[in-house]
Amino acid sequence: MGLKDAINKVVDNVKDTANEASHKSAAEGEQAKRDVAGDQMSVGENLGSMANQAKEELQGETAATKRDVRNST
Repeated sequence: MGLKDAINKVVDNVKDTANEASHKSAAEGEQAKRDVAGDQMSVGENLGSMANQAKEELQGETAATKRDVRNST
């Protein structure tokens, strides 16, 4: 692997790590929103929040997987 490839790999890893952290934080925020609002949220709001949490968790896992695959090659 050349120097340029190594630098690109590091840059991509940093981006994926930041994306993973951002998405996981957003997922935790959705959980916290439901914990705080509790019964004040409608069923639709609660389901929407749960869907957003699942989406954010999936996106975070995707970023982590991309990084892991890149590092294993």
